[in-house]
Amino acid sequence: MVSPFPSLSEGRISWRPHHLCLLSPPTFPFCWLVCQCVDLYIMNCELLATCSALGYLEGDTYHKDPDCLESVKDLIRYLRHEDETRGVRQQLGAAQILQTDLLPILTQHHQDRPLFDAVIRLMVNLTQPALLCFGSVPKDPCPRHHFLQALDYLQAYKEAFASEKPFGVLSETLYELLQLGWEERQEEDNLLIERILLLVRNILHIPANLDREKSIDDGASVHDQLLWVIHLSGLDDLLLFLASSSAEQQWSLHVLEIISLMFRDQNPKLLAGVGQGHLAQERSTDVAELEVLRQREAAERKTRALQRGHRHSRFGGSYIIQGLKSIGDRDLIFHKGLHNLQNYSSDLGKQPQRVPKHRQAAQELSAQRRSALSVRLFLRDFCSEFLENCYNRLMGSVKGLLLRERAQQHDEVYYMWALAFFMAFNRAASFQPGLVSETLSVRTFHFIEQNLTTYYEMMLTDRKEATSWAHRTHLALKAYQELLAMVNEMDAAPDVAMRESSHIIKNNIFYVMEYRELFLTLFRKFDERHQPRSFLRDLVETTHLFLKMLERFCQSRGNLLVQNKQKKRKKKEKVLNQPVASDNAPCIPGGLEAVWPSLVEQLHCCVQDPELSLDSMVPFDAASEVPVEEQRAAAMVRVQDCLLAGQASQALTLLRSAREVWPEGDVFGSQDIPREEEIQLLKQILYTPLPPIGQPRVEEEEEEEQLQVVQVSEKEFNFLDYLKRFASSAVVRAYTLLLRTYPQNSPHTNHCVAKMLHRLAHDLNMEALLFQLSLFCLFNHLLSDPAAGAYKELVTFAKYILGKFFALAAVNPKVFVELLFWKNTAVVQEMAEGYGSLDGRSSHRPPVWSPEEEAQLQELYLTHKDVEGQDVADTIVAHLKAPRTRKQVICHLVRLGLADSVRDFQSRKRTHIVLWTEDQELELQRLFEEFQDSDDVLGHVMKNITAKRSRARIVDKLLALGLVADRRELYKKRQKKLVPSNWPKGEETLRDFCQKDLPEEDLPEEEGEEDGGNREDAEAEQAQGHSARLAESLRHNLYLEGFSAPLLWLQNCLLRVADDREEDGCSSAVPLVPLTEENEEAMENEQFQQLLIKLGVWPPASGQETFWRIPAKLSPTQLRRVAASLSQAEEEKEPLPGLEPKVLGEQGLEEAHQTEHQAQALRALLLAHRKEAGLVFLEAPESGVPGIQKKKRFQMQDEDENNNGPEA
Repeated sequence: MVSPFPSLSEGRISWRPHHLCLLSPPTFPFCWLVCQCVDLYIMNCELLATCSALGYLEGDTYHKDPDCLESVKDLIRYLRHEDETRGVRQQLGAAQILQTDLLPILTQHHQDRPLFDAVIRLMVNLTQPALLCFGSVPKDPCPRHHFLQALDYLQAYKEAFASEKPFGVLSETLYELLQLGWEERQEEDNLLIERILLLVRNILHIPANLDREKSIDDGASVHDQLLWVIHLSGLDDLLLFLASSSAEQQWSLHVLEIISLMFRDQNPKLLAGVGQGHLAQERSTDVAELEVLRQREAAERKTRALQRGHRHSRFGGSYIIQGLKSIGDRDLIFHKGLHNLQNYSSDLGKQPQRVPKHRQAAQELSAQRRSALSVRLFLRDFCSEFLENCYNRLMGSVKGLLLRERAQQHDEVYYMWALAFFMAFNRAASFQPGLVSETLSVRTFHFIEQNLTTYYEMMLTDRKEATSWAHRTHLALKAYQELLAMVNEMDAAPDVAMRESSHIIKNNIFYVMEYRELFLTLFRKFDERHQPRSFLRDLVETTHLFLKMLERFCQSRGNLLVQNKQKKRKKKEKVLNQPVASDNAPCIPGGLEAVWPSLVEQLHCCVQDPELSLDSMVPFDAASEVPVEEQRAAAMVRVQDCLLAGQASQALTLLRSAREVWPEGDVFGSQDIPREEEIQLLKQILYTPLPPIGQPRVEEEEEEEQLQVVQVSEKEFNFLDYLKRFASSAVVRAYTLLLRTYPQNSPHTNHCVAKMLHRLAHDLNMEALLFQLSLFCLFNHLLSDPAAGAYKELVTFAKYILGKFFALAAVNPKVFVELLFWKNTAVVQEMAEGYGSLDGRSSHRPPVWSPEEEAQLQELYLTHKDVEGQDVADTIVAHLKAPRTRKQVICHLVRLGLADSVRDFQSRKRTHIVLWTEDQELELQRLFEEFQDSDDVLGHVMKNITAKRSRARIVDKLLALGLVADRRELYKKRQKKLVPSNWPKGEETLRDFCQKDLPEEDLPEEEGEEDGGNREDAEAEQAQGHSARLAESLRHNLYLEGFSAPLLWLQNCLLRVADDREEDGCSSAVPLVPLTEENEEAMENEQFQQLLIKLGVWPPASGQETFWRIPAKLSPTQLRRVAASLSQAEEEKEPLPGLEPKVLGEQGLEEAHQTEHQAQALRALLLAHRKEAGLVFLEAPESGVPGIQKKKRFQMQDEDENNNGPEA
C-alpha cells in the first residue's frame, strides 16, 4: 500500500555530536566539530560515556557496542534516580538518544531478546507523559520551563515514531507473543506484552504541537501519520484481537486506553458518514457557513459606504451631544463625523481591565478536526469492526474490572469515553442497538449518574484539581447524553420489542428522583472558571433531550407516579433517671375487682386441662440480644398484660413456660406448686403495678437533638411543576452565557437554548424572568446582525420577549430598573401583579416589625440585659405583645445594632453557672458527708444543693475533690430480694423483683453527650423487647395458617448456612430460593415476610434482586440462635383451646398426609443439623411435644443434678 504521507517514505538520519567526536572523520570541518564538542560538555560526564557506549550509526546500519545492553540498563537506572527537574530526561532528549540510537537498535537488533526487552523498558520510561513525570503543570517559571522542555522532546519522539519500521517490529513481536498459549507463555512474555502496549499508549498520548504543525482540516498531522503507520503495520488488527479474545481479558484496559487515544480528535458523527454519500452534506454545510460570512461582510461593506461623508474629512465639523456629559458639567463635544457617532464609546483609549487568572474562563482542552480522507476511512472501518466483534465483550470486561476495583484510579473515564463515542457512531452509522447492548441498561445509567455526581462534588471540594474533575464531569455527561439519545432512537424504532425495552428504561429513569434532579444540580453548580463552554453546550443539549423525552412520556400516560424524597428533622428525646408509671398498670382497683371473677372461672377450667400446651407462648428468645434478666422481667409484664386482656389461658401458659425457663428462686412459682396457689400467684401479678420494660422517658429540661431522616414516598408527577424548578436565575444566566456565542453555535444548540427560554417565558408565563439587561444587549446585537436571517428562531423569540417587556413597561415603569438585576419567581410575580401582593400569601416571610414594636423591643432589651439568672431573649419573647420567636427577636436585635452577634445570646437550655465558688465546694462536701451512707447519695445532694447543677457537673466535681474514687460509688443502691415459693401478699415483692432485674443506668458524664448513650440503650431495649414479642406472635399466627413446613425449611436453611460459614471461614449474602410451591406461597405471605425482617433477613433490593438474602454479617452462632428461636413455632402440634378441628374429606386427608410426611422429612433433616451444631432441646416425657429451649447454664445445672436427663 502506498503511503499517503510523502515524508514517511523518506528516511531521515541525524548524527549525534558525540558520535562525530568519536569517529573524527576528516570530511567534517574542524571548527564545527569543536563547537559541538564544547556544547556537549554541558552534559553529565557519566551520562555522556554511557550514551557513547551504546554504538554508532554508519549509513543505514547501526553497529552496537559489546556493552550496549549494560549501557541501556545504566540509562534506566539513571532515569530511576533523577531529581525533580528531570535533568537526565532532558539531557537524553537534547542528545536525541531515542531517534539516533534506540530506534535503530529496536529495528535492526530485535532478535537479541535481552537487548530488545531493555530497549523497550527504556523507551517506555522516556515516553512517559510530562504530566505524569512532574505530577501537575508547574506554576513557577523555572519548573514550568523544565516541563515545557520535556514536552517538546516528547513531541520530537512522536515524530520519530511516525515510521513503518518501528511499529512493524512491535507488531511482529506482539503477534509472536500472542501466538503462545497460556501454558507456554512465561512471566517475561506477559511483561513484554504489557510494555509494548504501554509504549504505544505513551506515543499516542503525546499532545500535538499546534504552533509547529499548523495543520488544517483534511490535512495529515503527526497524529494522523502515526495512525496510518499503525494501520500499515497491522497493529490495529492485533488490538481488535485483544479486545475480542476472552483469553486476553487482562489487557482490556490497555486496549481501551489505546483506542481512546487513537480517536481523541475525531467526531463520531462525521466519521460515520465518511464514504457513504455524506461528503455532499459536508460540502453543503461548508457552503452555508461561507454564505453567512459573505452576507455579513457584504452588509458591513454597504454600511461603511452609506456612512462615508461627502465632504473632506477636514471639514467634518464638531458636534455637541446633548444629554451626554463630559468630564465636567457640560455636554460632550464630538469631533468626528456623524457616521462615526454610533461607534462612540466612553471606553475608547482606556486600558482594559485585567482579569485575574482565577477568574478567567476555562479553556477548551481538546479540539476536533477532520483528518486526511484515507485515515478517516481506516478509522471508520476500525469502528465498524470493533462494534460488531469487540464492543460488548470489552466493555463488559472493563466494567467488571472497575466494579471489582482492579483498575487504576480514574480508569473509568476511558469506559465513559468509549461508551459515548461508539454509541454515537452506532446511531449515526447504522443504528443497531444489539451492537451496544452491554451498555444499554438501567445499571449503566446508574453507574454514569453515580460517577457524574462524584465528579462535580469533588470539583467543588478539591479546588486545586477542579479543572481535572471538570473534565471528568464532561466525559460522564457526554456518556449520559448518548445513553438518552440511544433510548430516544429506540422509542421511534419500528421493532415492537425495541420500543418496549426503551419504555422500561424510561420508566425506571423517570421514576428515580436522582435522575430528574441531576440537570438542575449541574446548572446550579456550573462554574465557567473550571468548566469550558463545550460542557455548557452539552449540558443544554442533554437537558433539552431529557425534557423532550419526559414530556412525551407524560403525554402518553394519564398519570405518572415518581419517587419523592424528603429530608425531615427527627427529634431525639433524652432519658431521665426516674421511670414513669406504666401505661398498663391498673388505675382503678374497682375495675380489677370486676375483671377478676371472670378470670377465675377461666383459670379453673385451664388448670384442670391436662393437655394445656406450653409451646404457644414463648417467654425466652435465644436469638434476641436482650439480656436474660430483662427478658425475665418482661415475661412478668406480659403475664399481667394477658390477664388485663382477659386471656386467662395464655397468661397461665406463659406463667408455666417462664417457670420452666427460670426455675431458680421460684420467681414464677415452684415446680410442684398447687393449683390454688398458682391462681393466687396470678392474682398477685394482676394487682401489682409493674413498671414498663425498655420504655424511653422524656427529660423536659434537656435540649432535644435533631437528626435528618430521608423519607421516601411516591407522588403524582406534574411536568409543569418540574419545569418550574428551572425557573431560576442560575439556569437563565447559564443559557444567556451560551447564547452569547450564537454565531459559533450549531443550529441545534441555538434551537435548544431558544426552546428552553420559550418554555420558561410562554409555558410558565414568566416572561419577566428574562427581563435582564445583559440578555437585552444580546438581543440588540442579534437584531442588528447582518446575517440575522440565518437565526430566524432566535430573532422571533427576541421580538416576542421585547414586545412583552414594553407592554409591561406601560403598566409598571419600574421594570426598567428591574433590568439591572437577576430575578426569582417571587419578584417576577410581583412585577406582574404588583409589588407587595405576596406579603399576605407567603407564610415563609416573617412579619414586619412596626416602629412601636421596635421601641418596645429596645426598651425590654435595655431593661433585662443586665439581669442575672435569666435569659434575655426568652424574657423579651414572654413580654412582647405580638407573637415572636426567639430567633426573630435575636436577629432583629442584631439588625438594630443593640447586639453585636447572635453568639452573644446564650442558648435557652444552657447552664448559666459554670465556675464553682469556694462556698459552693464546701456546701457540696458537707452534703456528701451527710448523705454518704444513704441509698441514693447523688439524688439527695442534687435535691439539697443551693446552686442547681447537672448530674454530670456534680459527679465531676466530686471526683475532682477526691471525695469518691469511682463513679460507681454514686450509683443508687438497690437490695435484691428473692421471691419464696409461698408468694407473700402485698405489692412490694413483685415490684422489687421487676425493678431489680432492670439494668443499672450509668450516670451521664456530659449534658449533651452521655445522656444520648442512655437514651439509645433504652430505645434499643424497647425495640428489642417489642421485636421479640412481635416475632413470637408472627410465628404463632403462621403456624395456625399452616406454614409449619415453610418454617422448617427456613430453619433448615439457616442451619445449613451456619455450617457452611464455619467450614469456609468467610461469609457472603446467601439467597433464600424457594423450590416448592408451598415455600413460594410462604415467601409471598405478608406475615412471613414480616417474620423474616424480624429475624434479620434482607429483602430483595428494588429492581436489582429477586430473592430474600441471609446477610453476611450474621455469624454461625447467631444463625443457630435464630434457627433455635423458630423451633417452638415449627414444632407445634396441639391446637389452641377453643378451636374445633375441621372435618376433612378424602382429598383433604391425602393432602394433610402428604404435608405431614414432608414436615417429618424436614424435621428429620433439621434434627441431624441440630446434632451437628450441638443444640440441646428439652423434650416432654409424656406427650412427646418438644419443650422450651433452656439457657446453657440451666442445661449444665440439670445435667449435674440428673445425669440421665433427656437429650435431643
